[in-house]
Amino acid sequence: MKQYSYPSVMTIAGFDGSGGAGIQADIKAISALGCYATSALTALPVQNTTGVKSIYPIEYMAVQEQIQAIMEDIPPKAIKIGMLHTSELVLTVVETLKKYPKTPLVFDPVMVATSGHKLIEDSTIGTIVEMLFPIIDILTPNLDEAAILAEMEIHTVEDMYSAGKKIKKLGVKNVLLKGGHLKTLELTSLFFDADDKVTAFQQEKYNTNNTHGSGCTLSSAIASYLALGESFVGAISKGQDYVHKAIFHGKDVAIGKGNGPLNHFFNPQILVKHDLV
Repeated sequence: MKQYSYPSVMTIAGFDGSGGAGIQADIKAISALGCYATSALTALPVQNTTGVKSIYPIEYMAVQEQIQAIMEDIPPKAIKIGMLHTSELVLTVVETLKKYPKTPLVFDPVMVATSGHKLIEDSTIGTIVEMLFPIIDILTPNLDEAAILAEMEIHTVEDMYSAGKKIKKLGVKNVLLKGGHLKTLELTSLFFDADDKVTAFQQEKYNTNNTHGSGCTLSSAIASYLALGESFVGAISKGQDYVHKAIFHGKDVAIGKGNGPLNHFFNPQILVKHDLV
């Protein structure tokens, strides 16, 4: 009898009890795109749609053991990394993943929540740049995070080009700079690839507060499409299209009293079967 496997994607990220962001959004997006979601929890923020109330840490050894257990049993085709809020946690994840250099790593540098709450310690940023950037394959900062990394204010698309070039110089291979926070009618994102070529993506912007977890969702979608065999440009293009439609289909739904979630399951795919090698 012929056997198959599902393309698995692991998310290494923080918790969101309200279900819109973090590891919950990651699992929803990965599943909706036909991949098999596995996970390792890095932190336990207490939050809802109105913001983050507090953050409880997970033991670093527990994070390492979670990742190792999945890598040994269900090796992922791609990995999404989200909330790493301490230097020790960054080092733990880096040391664990360095053993698997062929697995594509998508890092969403979760520094500021949609609500505006800062989610990372200042001392951690230097550790991320020095230790994590060299091993990841693509970085997906929003404008708030890009402003921190590039050490400049970003108000225009031209500023985005400058910021992206500065971030590339920090040693990361590929950067997708998301322009959703610009006060423009159109949403522009810029992809800076390993050869310093810049590809612009433009989409209609919707008038809605239901964007909680959009960054988590996008990075997970990109990882999912990489697991399905897409190139970086293809994964980014399809990932952004998925998020754009998820926002559209959830834009007029009231969930919670703050920034509501996306509709991750507007068009769910059945789990993809690959031949078992």
